[in-house]
Amino acid sequence: MSNTMKAVVKTHAGPGAEMRQVPIPRIGPRDVLIKVRATSICGTDLHIFKWDPWSAGRIHPPIIMGHELSGEIVDVGKDVTSVRVGDFVSAESHIVCGVCDLCRTGNGHICRNTQIIGVDRDGCFAEYIALPAENAWIDPPDMPAEIAALQENFGNAVHAALATPVVGRKVLMTGCGPVGLMAILVARAAGARAIYVTDVSEYRLNLAKQLGATIAIDPTRENTQKIIFDVTNGEGVDVLLEMSGAPSAIRDGFDVLKKGGAAALLGLPSKPFEFDLGNLVIMKGITVFGIAGRKLWDTWYAARGLQRGGAVDLTPIVTHKFKLDDFEKALETMASGNSGKVVMFP
Repeated sequence: MSNTMKAVVKTHAGPGAEMRQVPIPRIGPRDVLIKVRATSICGTDLHIFKWDPWSAGRIHPPIIMGHELSGEIVDVGKDVTSVRVGDFVSAESHIVCGVCDLCRTGNGHICRNTQIIGVDRDGCFAEYIALPAENAWIDPPDMPAEIAALQENFGNAVHAALATPVVGRKVLMTGCGPVGLMAILVARAAGARAIYVTDVSEYRLNLAKQLGATIAIDPTRENTQKIIFDVTNGEGVDVLLEMSGAPSAIRDGFDVLKKGGAAALLGLPSKPFEFDLGNLVIMKGITVFGIAGRKLWDTWYAARGLQRGGAVDLTPIVTHKFKLDDFEKALETMASGNSGKVVMFP
């Protein structure tokens, strides 16, 4: 095996990234080396590629991009007992310390010392990645590599959609990117009465309807508030699942959320914005959940159960596939809005 590999590297502060030959990472006694079979693109990767204000304040180039993957374990550290060479795995992208107050009280997903692959340390837009063994999640060997690569991102959808009960309730989901599309499947499986969605991409609105959305709204062409209040007899929705990070979508979502309702917020705004907290949250008695990653490891088990029990099929979510060498075209496709999940293969 060569000592080098190809990897998509964020080489500098500013837009873009480069394909480079870099050393294959070394592993420590509690690490595993994974040969990447598939890696999928997330909105965070687009933030980093475009170099928006969030990226400028968080990312320290050079760094290998990417945090969603599946692959085969090809080497293990001397102290690893939980997985073996040959195991087919996905990966939890949040590497946590396990000993801080949050980790020790069941809140490891917001660990004080979290390192995220592709953000705080080298990621998986590469031929190989080294990770702590506890971050490897064993998948069935016959699971398609592109579906296995979605497990981490699917966990976001599961965490958000199940943050508050949706059974028998009317749900508004703002943002039909891949996580939003997967959240439609989760909310349906969890028994939502109706699922209303908004997005500015006609492609994604059509895909949302195919996946079970009750009504799909383009807020640039239609009045979201009027439509939602009309179809709910003036009541509004019980649950808001905010997946876009767009200030206008967030405001619209809270506007039509009924008093006493609940909101799960996953979308990351690219910069701070003004919001009427008093009237839209406090005086309405709204419960708000911030969705950061996946609960460790509750969400992973819930996600596994939804798939293996047949309640959710992620196959329609993957709409485009590229070789890793074509990463720029893959990122452009994802950014266009005319895609579901985009997967790359080293």
